[in-house]
Amino acid sequence: MTVRQRRYSKEELAQRGKELYESQIRQQVEANNADKIVAIDIETGAFEVDEDTLAASDRLLARCPDAQTWFIRIGQGAVHRFGWHGLTE
Repeated sequence: MTVRQRRYSKEELAQRGKELYESQIRQQVEANNADKIVAIDIETGAFEVDEDTLAASDRLLARCPDAQTWFIRIGQGAVHRFGWHGLTE
């Protein structure tokens, strides 16, 4: 297994990812992909969409082996949720 090195701080990674998503990617993916994951290479702007974080990441890394990847869930602010999210009465 190859260990990849991060080239950006967490803050810069998030900032670049959010900017790319809002300016270039959102309008391409949002229509029929609610709650899916977008994996974005913050250096090239390449991205992949999937139901699963790992699948989106694997496809992106197959195209861009040195990708600096940032993730976002379409239509949500966060990729993962913590705590109870059951049905409401």
